[in-house]
Amino acid sequence: MSKRTESPRVTLLAGGVGGARMATGLCAALAPGALSIVANIGDDERFYGLHVSPDLDTILYTLAGAVDVSQGWGVSGDTVRVLETLLKLGAPAWMKLGDVDFALHIYRSWRLANGDRLTDIMSDVALRMGLKCRLLPATDGVVPTEVDTEEGVLRFQEWFVERRSAPKVRRLYFKGASTTEPTREVRDAIGEADIVIIAPSNPLLSIEPILALRGLRQRLAERRTPCVAISPLINGRAVKGPLDRMLADMGLPGGAVGIAECYAGLIDGIVIDQSDASEEAALRNRGIKVLTAETYIKEPERSKSLAELVLDWAGHLNAGALAGGEQ
Repeated sequence: MSKRTESPRVTLLAGGVGGARMATGLCAALAPGALSIVANIGDDERFYGLHVSPDLDTILYTLAGAVDVSQGWGVSGDTVRVLETLLKLGAPAWMKLGDVDFALHIYRSWRLANGDRLTDIMSDVALRMGLKCRLLPATDGVVPTEVDTEEGVLRFQEWFVERRSAPKVRRLYFKGASTTEPTREVRDAIGEADIVIIAPSNPLLSIEPILALRGLRQRLAERRTPCVAISPLINGRAVKGPLDRMLADMGLPGGAVGIAECYAGLIDGIVIDQSDASEEAALRNRGIKVLTAETYIKEPERSKSLAELVLDWAGHLNAGALAGGEQ
């Protein structure tokens, strides 16, 4: 699929590095304005009185071509002089925030303090940074992810960054999500989409905080257009992060079947890596269509080719059946 004006309207549910890289490919494959990205804000946190949105910012920096490719987040060439000074002053400095990061956090916090919506703030930032798609926080509300571990309940960033996701996870809480509405923009993006794609993000940490919002899972289940998920696993393991260990710790099925289980009742199909082809039969037995491909996104060119493949395949999904037979 080439980039053209008749591109389908696509809504991507995303978070983390995998979501950002998939967003890059879709943005390259679709016409300007055809892509809406619904981003996780469950890992938002306040540091030094500033509102920090890690997933929103990772997607923003990646699409703007400013991301630090070596780590997948942060700004390329950024310095940490502010953080070093805070450390000298005795402030906790376990969350690595670059100087450019601080500028964005200051701007966002200033706008929020003036009563602006997070949605409007990120729309303005995305426009100024040259994005050709809509970057939407899942909600303008505050819905922090909390991690119930063997060492007690920790806020997400405490568990993931400060504790390096070491404590064993027993349960996840999305505080206030069940009574917090997704924004009108998010509801419209899902309702108007020709295709909904769930990025190869951690389904527990990046996607479930979105789905947990009031009415969103039902809205997604009742849509009349195809919805497909891309597994974040390669040979049954997460490329980055603790996903495979979390599935085991929480007593959930592993592998691509475990990913599909997270999205039960929501997806028509799932895209899995070639290394996980042995799971095709089990997935098809669950009534899910399967596309096997090389899904490891190593560079922008690979992201675009995967996006084109997924778009063409998803475009043929209709009421749970693939036109022309299963691929």
